[in-house]
Amino acid sequence: MTDSPHILVVEDDQEISRLVARYLRANECRVSLAGDGREMDRVMGTSRIDLVVLDLMLPGEDGLSLCRRLRNASSVPVIILSARGEEVDRIVGLEMGADDYLVKPFNPRELLARVRAVLRRSDSLLRGPAGRRPRVLSFLGWRLDCGLAKLTNPEGGAVAITGGEFDLLQALCEHPGRVLSRDQLLDLTQGRAAGAFERSIDVLISRLRRKIEPDPHHPEIIRTVRSGGYVFTPEVAVAS
Repeated sequence: MTDSPHILVVEDDQEISRLVARYLRANECRVSLAGDGREMDRVMGTSRIDLVVLDLMLPGEDGLSLCRRLRNASSVPVIILSARGEEVDRIVGLEMGADDYLVKPFNPRELLARVRAVLRRSDSLLRGPAGRRPRVLSFLGWRLDCGLAKLTNPEGGAVAITGGEFDLLQALCEHPGRVLSRDQLLDLTQGRAAGAFERSIDVLISRLRRKIEPDPHHPEIIRTVRSGGYVFTPEVAVAS
């Protein structure tokens, strides 16, 4: 993350986009605006973007579809904005690969806090823990590089992984064979960030299973413990 992160706000309501842009710029962010998917693609193709603030209700291609496209093409963090605040809506947004979800109407200060939190997580993944050499955790032929925030499959291929997925997989790898409740996983991965909720862990677990389990419908690597939480079953080796 640079000293002045570049935020792309994809929002067709000009009043909201101007308000968000004004507040973020007043707090040391560079901001670009897009009113729909085509404008988003144009900005993404010509600028280095550190985070996308994405409205769901857009003309043409909707926000969920755009979020899915962004996640398939890059690891840029995404915060979804939506007037729909039901838990199921938040879960759908997270399932599409969003890093956070904020309900309208919102306080610009809360948006700024969430932007900073997501950027801090992303930045810490790239830098690695202060004063320590980045570690590589391995299990069943998989390798999780904690310095590069990179997941490699047993065949040596890189696997796309979001910041939230990385945090959760690292937490699981650091506590193999131990049953971790959803509350514990929230504390380990999000530090009880504003808006965090237990079902978000279930969504991230589901996303991870689709990436690392031979059969996501019958998981053996990340097992569910009834009324308990989740347990990471493989042995984990640590390399420098």
